[in-house]
Amino acid sequence: MHQPALGLLRQPATILVGRGQRHALPQHLPSGTQRALIVTDARMAQEPAFECMMRQLKDSGIHCTTIADVQPELPVADILAAKEKLAGERVDVVVGIGGGTCMDFAKVIAILLTYGGKPQDYYGEFAVPGPTVPVIAVPTTAGTGSEATPVAVVSDLDREMKVGISSPHIVPVTAICDPELSDSAPPALTAAVGTDALSHAIESFTAIRRPATPLLASERVFVGKSLLTDQYALAATAAIGRSLKTAVKGDADPARLAVARDDMVFAAMAGGLALGTGGTAAAHALQYPVGAATHTPHGVGVGVLLPYVMEFNRPARVTEFAALARAMNVGNGQEDDEQLSHLFIDRIAALLTDIGIPSTLVGLGMPQGEERWLATQAMKATRLVENNPRTLDIDALETIAAAAFRGDRQLVHAATATR
Repeated sequence: MHQPALGLLRQPATILVGRGQRHALPQHLPSGTQRALIVTDARMAQEPAFECMMRQLKDSGIHCTTIADVQPELPVADILAAKEKLAGERVDVVVGIGGGTCMDFAKVIAILLTYGGKPQDYYGEFAVPGPTVPVIAVPTTAGTGSEATPVAVVSDLDREMKVGISSPHIVPVTAICDPELSDSAPPALTAAVGTDALSHAIESFTAIRRPATPLLASERVFVGKSLLTDQYALAATAAIGRSLKTAVKGDADPARLAVARDDMVFAAMAGGLALGTGGTAAAHALQYPVGAATHTPHGVGVGVLLPYVMEFNRPARVTEFAALARAMNVGNGQEDDEQLSHLFIDRIAALLTDIGIPSTLVGLGMPQGEERWLATQAMKATRLVENNPRTLDIDALETIAAAAFRGDRQLVHAATATR
């Protein structure tokens, strides 16, 4: 019996992609804006491009207050400290300029400026009661897709892992994606964030497909695989396949390198749109405790785990993996879906190794013997676990973790979880 497909997108009202488009920032402020809160990190705050954007805002008559010390992994305490400093100050718009952490900081501080409280009050899905101070996102790395998503991720020391705030109300109103801002990113950063974009495309495209009930979109922020998000996931996968390696390793031809950088900025945005309602799954669930334990970049941790998760999920998503393989031009055109699904995982594993992503959790500095702990912690990320195309339990997650420790994808075939 045919099951109707659901299509759902939650996205910025305006998405602007292209070289030099950061100069359009003043023209995209909400009507009536007089006072802007700018959120960035210490490195970006010293960049000429940032100084130019600030000058353009001030020349447009905008009073800017700047938070320029956003830390990696976004500690909850830093957001609370910023809220206290802003007490009583009027803010008409929050502009996040930087990587995913800066954009997520902008989303969370917009919540607190509107409704008060602390980040912990808004953990989970649909806990933000309504629209917030508008957020504009200007990414300077090509990976997280936060410029287009309804989620912000913070580090909570009390929980020993990252925690998400998910709400349609925190999707930025405008995303301005200028590849020139990512041109100077070093290879290791380009690899880490590009891998994150790849994981968004793969996990959203292969996520659970839920019955298309009229209430689904109001019951879940991340509904799983959907007709509309699939298109962005495929487009992101194609762009990453042709451009990630070049963006990381460089090219003697500046024009080819610029094309690769442009491709990755597009892929990050498209991956964010896919993630924004499709959601991610087991690789992200396992990365949260791995990242907390090793203090390694999110994209690197997800990249280590992704091939093992894909191997576990492959029996339930043969057709989807084959479609992704075709988007990435894997194979010679003669293979059937079953063959392509295996080849695609091989291609992803080889690509990640080629750009410097470790192939094992040991390579991340994770101590041996922590498989059960990782599985137990990952199970706490309920929305991610429930979004996986195959049912996950602690034993299945432990088996995936064990495979990632040993560097042996075949170990996941012994997983006890049912499809």
